[in-house]
Amino acid sequence: MTSLAEIGFVALSSALLAIGLFGILTRRNFILLLIAIEIAMNAAILNFIYFAAFSSGTAGLTGQAIAVVVIGFAATEVAVGLGIVLALNRVKGTINVARATELKL
Repeated sequence: MTSLAEIGFVALSSALLAIGLFGILTRRNFILLLIAIEIAMNAAILNFIYFAAFSSGTAGLTGQAIAVVVIGFAATEVAVGLGIVLALNRVKGTINVARATELKL
């Protein structure tokens, strides 16, 4: 039997993933693209935590460990992404994704 709370967590995660994918596919600004990627990663983290909370045994600890690793990847992605944004703004004068075909001087 699934409860209303379980369906709510899955619906929230699905909505976050849909918003993130929509942002990834439609945005041309690097900052907004990074935010959309973060939203999609948060949907995955929410799923890991949700399934860890409702599973028995060591599967709960595994889900929480994977969620912590994904949070670390998200922090790394933001640091590298912002470095690319700064380099692109310095070289091209804009942070438009369409103009980011190369970062050569």
